Amino acid sequence: MTRRPYRLARVLSSALAAGTLLTTTACSDDGGTDGSRVSDVAASRVAGKRQTLSPTATLTTDGARAALITEADIEDDWTQVKDTEAENWQDSLLIGRVDVSDFLTAKAQAADCQRLLDSLFDDDLLGRPSGASALRGFEQGESRLLYQVASYERTDPQDSLNWMAGLPDKCDQFTVTDDGEQRTVQVVETSLPDVGDAREGLRVTVRGTTGGTQATLTLDVAAVRVGDDAITVTAGGLDGGESGSVGQAVRLGTQRLKDVLAGKTPTPNPSEFDY
Repeated sequence: MTRRPYRLARVLSSALAAGTLLTTTACSDDGGTDGSRVSDVAASRVAGKRQTLSPTATLTTDGARAALITEADIEDDWTQVKDTEAENWQDSLLIGRVDVSDFLTAKAQAADCQRLLDSLFDDDLLGRPSGASALRGFEQGESRLLYQVASYERTDPQDSLNWMAGLPDKCDQFTVTDDGEQRTVQVVETSLPDVGDAREGLRVTVRGTTGGTQATLTLDVAAVRVGDDAITVTAGGLDGGESGSVGQAVRLGTQRLKDVLAGKTPTPNPSEFDY
């Protein structure tokens, strides 16, 4: 499916909407993390999360759409938007080039940080799906939540989850530059419900000036693998992160995907799920 990236900036206040939103992708080892330690930390984290692939049926386009969450599956006052609107969301705060000079001992880490920002902008955190995929968008005030279900049958989604696991160490804090304006980016690991075969959660915060106005963009990001299929959730905005809604979406959405792959119809009532 051909898609355009995620745009939170479209509904910002008039002061922010007047300027082009920018995001940074520079990455820093914070002066104290060398490449070997990062690899060891990432490897140990991933080792504890990798599990045997779940036996599943092949995900079809109709199945992917059936596995999407609804407004009833997430807390607060989220409103579903038209698919065409969600497909064209973009956030220019996620545009920028990593300041490689931040990396004194492991410049290759800059590429990982650039990949993170680029994949958030393009909404392909786990890479482009090799099979069926579907997405759904929700809005709440100036916050956005994008939910995707996709098959990676000809690639390995676990490779991308392994990459995500190392980002809090490789990209804990870095700077990016776009149009002469610098942003500071921070990446931390977040916890997720114990669902699926493997999972990773991140919070990405971007602080700096955009169009002459100070702004802070906060995104909570989650990915859950179920066999060769996966769900990804990105939520947040200028009002802050949305960790609670992301956790709810991950918990209920994973069950919906498992039901679809088992040939069942997902229940329309979240209260019917056994947590």
